[in-house]
Amino acid sequence: MSKIYIILLIILVVVLFVSFNGRQAKTTTGTAAPYKKISAQEAMNLMQSGQTLTIVDVRTPAEFAAGHIQGSLNVPNETIGSSAPSALPDLDATILVYCRSGARSAQAAKKLLAIGYTNVLDFGGIINWPYEVVR
Repeated sequence: MSKIYIILLIILVVVLFVSFNGRQAKTTTGTAAPYKKISAQEAMNLMQSGQTLTIVDVRTPAEFAAGHIQGSLNVPNETIGSSAPSALPDLDATILVYCRSGARSAQAAKKLLAIGYTNVLDFGGIINWPYEVVR
């Protein structure tokens, strides 16, 4: 008789565990905004639209100092962890992200979305930026 209770208890624990994990995965996946890649032209159009934007350069401070897009903030990709960077307090702000070639900007954009930012747009690398930069 006790073997039956142990087996039923094990089955109950497994069912609850599977049920909880399924719900947890849906919640985590369902809340992140989608990753969006845009062109340099689309980014420039947004910058010229008068819309409030935050432009984020995710390169190193030395790369940023060598030349960056006017008005951008330097938030290195390596410093973006599991919580919102202090330089980016508004999770609902429209954030345009770039780096040197596009690899780090894609990583940073995805990390920001995972943290809870809702409107992050990756426009790739400054090497493909045909417009003026600040030196």
